[in-house]
Amino acid sequence: MKATEFVPAFEALLYASGEPLSIERIAQVFDIEVETVNDVMNVLRDKMIKNGSGLELVRMENTYQLATKTEYAEYIKKAFDLRRRTPLSSAALEVLAVVAYNQPVTKSFIEQVRGVDCSGVVTTLVEKGLIEEQGRLELPGKPLLYGTTKNFLRCFSLNDLSELPPLPQNENDERDIGEQLKIENTNEEATEV
Repeated sequence: MKATEFVPAFEALLYASGEPLSIERIAQVFDIEVETVNDVMNVLRDKMIKNGSGLELVRMENTYQLATKTEYAEYIKKAFDLRRRTPLSSAALEVLAVVAYNQPVTKSFIEQVRGVDCSGVVTTLVEKGLIEEQGRLELPGKPLLYGTTKNFLRCFSLNDLSELPPLPQNENDERDIGEQLKIENTNEEATEV
C-alpha cells in the first residue's frame, strides 16, 4: 500500500485522539513499519500545508499530534472564554444543587431526582469545572460518580460544603428563603449606592 492511501486514516486517527500518539502505536494500529508511519506523516503534513488547513501536524520526540495553527489562537481562546462565561441555565443550577447536596452521585440518580435526561447538563458542568468524576460505583456497569470541585466552592464563595444553605423542609420555608434573599439583596443594593 502506498503512503498516500493511509493519509485520510492517519488524519482521522490523530483528530479522534486529541493527544499525541507514539509512532510505534500508530505502526501497531495499521500493522505497518515505523518508517512507513513517518512517510505517511510527511505526506499528511504536505497536504495540510498545500490545502491551507487551520491545523498543523506537530511532531514531538517520537509522537505526532494535530494542533491548531498559532495564528488562530486568538479566535480559539475567545470561543472558549465565551463558552466559559455563559451563565448557568436553570437546569444546570438544578443539577448542580442535586450533586452538591447528595454527592457523590451517579447521573442516573440526578435524572431520577429531576425526571429528565441530564447528560448534556452534566457534560457542561464538567467542562466548566464545577463538577468532576469522583470514581465509580461498585454496581453492574460501574457508573461514574460525580461531586463538586474546588472551583464550585470558589464560584459560590463557600469555604466548604457545610456552608451550603439548609434545604427547605416545606413550601413555607421556600417562601421564607425567597423573601430573605430579596431582603438581603435590597440591603446589598442599599450599601452599594
